[in-house]
Amino acid sequence: MALSTSSNFPRPDDAFRAIVEAHRGLSEEQSADFDAALVLILANHIGDIEVLKEAIVLARRRMVDGQQQQQQQQQQQ
Repeated sequence: MALSTSSNFPRPDDAFRAIVEAHRGLSEEQSADFDAALVLILANHIGDIEVLKEAIVLARRRMVDGQQQQQQQQQQQ
């Protein structure tokens, strides 16, 4: 199974909204714990270590790219 990076939801905004709503009322620590639990549950559902590894690489790359963009914007100000 290959990692799918396009939306598989007929209404992607509903999926995003559900995740945001799940965080409502949680502290920062609870929110981080929730995210970790959700990731582990979904990773188990996928059940493919290669897809999981590919997703990890993609997520880390996006974080690094986002941090670099923020730094560049701060330097331009």
